[in-house]
Amino acid sequence: EMDLLRGYTAHDSDSDDNDHALAPPTGTSLGLAIQAAPFVVPDAKKTYVAVVNPDTKQLDHNPRYDELFLPEAGPSNPFKTERQKAAKNTLTGFVEPAHINQFHFDREIRSFDTLGYARNPTAENGDSFIGDKQKAQDNKGGSLFDSTKTGGEKRKRARNDDAGDVEGYEGPWAKYKDEKTVAIPDPELQKEMDAITEKRKKKSRKYKKEQEQEKHSAEEKSTFHLKEALDYQGRSFMAVPSFTGVNLREDAVPDRCFIPKKLVHTYKGHSKGINAMRLFPKSGHLLLTASMDSKIKLWEVYNNHSIIRTYEGHKLPIKDIAFNYHGTEFASASYDKYIKLWDTETGQVKQRFHTGHIPNCVKFHPDEDKTFMLCAGMSNKKIVQWDSRSGDVVQEYDRHLGGVNSITFFDKNRRFCTTAEDKSLRIWEWEIPVDTKLIQNAGMHSVPTMTKSPTDKWIVGQSMDNRIVLFQLIEDKLRFAKKKAFRGHNSAGYACAVDFSPDMSFLTSGDADGKVFIWDWRTHKIVARWKAHEQTCISVLWHPHEKSKLISASWDGTMKMMSSLVSAVRRLSTSLPACAAARQSPVRGRFRAWSKPVYVSPEPKAFALEPDFSFLDGRPCPVTSQFQLDWKKDQLRLAKSIVSSLAEIREMERVHESAIRSEEEARQTRERSRPIPKGTKTIQ
Repeated sequence: EMDLLRGYTAHDSDSDDNDHALAPPTGTSLGLAIQAAPFVVPDAKKTYVAVVNPDTKQLDHNPRYDELFLPEAGPSNPFKTERQKAAKNTLTGFVEPAHINQFHFDREIRSFDTLGYARNPTAENGDSFIGDKQKAQDNKGGSLFDSTKTGGEKRKRARNDDAGDVEGYEGPWAKYKDEKTVAIPDPELQKEMDAITEKRKKKSRKYKKEQEQEKHSAEEKSTFHLKEALDYQGRSFMAVPSFTGVNLREDAVPDRCFIPKKLVHTYKGHSKGINAMRLFPKSGHLLLTASMDSKIKLWEVYNNHSIIRTYEGHKLPIKDIAFNYHGTEFASASYDKYIKLWDTETGQVKQRFHTGHIPNCVKFHPDEDKTFMLCAGMSNKKIVQWDSRSGDVVQEYDRHLGGVNSITFFDKNRRFCTTAEDKSLRIWEWEIPVDTKLIQNAGMHSVPTMTKSPTDKWIVGQSMDNRIVLFQLIEDKLRFAKKKAFRGHNSAGYACAVDFSPDMSFLTSGDADGKVFIWDWRTHKIVARWKAHEQTCISVLWHPHEKSKLISASWDGTMKMMSSLVSAVRRLSTSLPACAAARQSPVRGRFRAWSKPVYVSPEPKAFALEPDFSFLDGRPCPVTSQFQLDWKKDQLRLAKSIVSSLAEIREMERVHESAIRSEEEARQTRERSRPIPKGTKTIQ
């Protein structure tokens, strides 16, 4: 065995297995060589498969060249395009190594940046260009290094260096040869400049503001509806009527007010719902209404209750209106973001105020010397104050966290309070833009409208939780009365205005169902309610000089005037004789329906005397003049109206008594049908 082992020739373990061969055994000890292993001829070509793990990205042995660069085997990917199948050595393609001289590279790239063309570096010959080929052909392929003109060369001046030429010497300040001295541009340049200017103008804030104002602007006009603008004495409708049977002086307040019982008149004229309603200041003989049909109308409270004038100037519904101190002007705030100042008598627009935001309320300063100051609560949380004479913004009050809903003056008009959608009430000093007090608590809701009492001791507000909240003025301080409120109506979501009776005995308001509610001020109990309108009753006003005259406005486009029968009869009895006397009296003087004449001329007019009529037999004639005849007719007409009114009163009393009697009978029936509790009745 040792001889057989020695028969193998030594070989290198690292040599190729294909070159390995068995050597014949050597030795002389045995004559015959015996081999136990069979003779195997190895293959010259042997396939080696390299075991490489592609996830590790490393090799554990020394592979051959043909193992690393074997072609990909298997079917091709049918979802790849030809470009995706092409060989790549970068993300975007295959980059071939190439060499270009730095000088040639700089020449071509600068020529391309300046002239717009360059030679194609991938072309076989140098006649191919990229970029502006037409320009390259015109310049015969010239580059910047070939002195090709680029159009950016330094311009030459038309110099005159001859110092002897005094008039024509220019020196180094001469103008350029190709310089244009004409200031007017050519038509093409002018057209281009106009387009640029128009584009910049459209992007400016001023242009956008003007476009928005033009979008919401409307034609301003006014229509007078009466037959004559002046009466027989030359007075316009602005003058307070004398013969109404009511004292319309500013200081006249009824001693006692009553609940209205009868519908006197219905105003119709608006095509859409009414948003605001205001009585003429001091006298209350005119009624101003603002509607969603973007119109404002002025009505008569007395006489024929007819419409006087219509004001048109807004494009969208009107939110609020307000008279100034004298009533000669009024302001209107609309959803078209405009506040306009109107002349009440002529219907002309005096001023226009625009801030780019919707005004929620508008108010004039109540003092006579500050009646030109106009305040408006805006939807952008600000209260803006204007001078109506110049139209300039005087002050801005910016402390609220929501849109401002109402403005109310108090403390001799030295301070005012505002309510907003942030469920708060803030108190301000006049013309000081910092609030002095904030009233806000967890139980307080948003208050859209506020009204001050005639005694200037209370301010009430319509709250969004179906109640009317109270604020008390104590020593010029406003205090929220948490435990006092008026309830029973449905006003959540609607800015229903609240008003007082002149004697502070009643409080009235509308609600969302079209009803009118009247509360007793002392007991806070509902004393009257009735269905006045088909839609929301948005405003109710109690006439400041009447005992029981109430005017309600609704979203159905109508206003209804309510009054009591007793006051109507009294007014009729006092007005008819006074009116007749004023028309037919032959003497001069000034008459008032509520008092005796303050002056009567002692001497009658000579031509006003009428002949004395008498019978031949001496009997007295009951009527001796046309004046007495008219007076008798008025008396008969008055007597008939009183009789009819008394008949209506008796009928109402009868209906009332029958209703009370029916209610009592129903109560007794319920008492009789009620079961008797155990142990309350003695069994005999």
